[in-house]
Amino acid sequence: MQHLPPSQVETWASTQEQRPVLLDVREAWELQQASAKPGNLDLVHMPMHTVPARLHELDRTRPVACLCHHGGRSMQVAGFLEHHGYNVINVSGGIHAWAAQVDPSIPTY
Repeated sequence: MQHLPPSQVETWASTQEQRPVLLDVREAWELQQASAKPGNLDLVHMPMHTVPARLHELDRTRPVACLCHHGGRSMQVAGFLEHHGYNVINVSGGIHAWAAQVDPSIPTY
């Protein structure tokens, strides 16, 4: 599985054949606290515990970048998706790093 810092996610997205999904696996309250606004990816919110039951909602032909708070949950989900045949990366450092590297207007929590 590939790990990319948030500062490289948009570049990665621009090299994909299909428009990627930024899969935010945090809880709803976390998404309300802080959310990424990616330009080259479609944001999809799917809390980690719902991913197995909702796997059918993700298009296997589209690359997926997994995002959480600091990178731990998203790494687990990325491994799960990779095991199921998805083209996936983990966003290292999560939304916390995204705020530091890409968009300082995103609040940290």
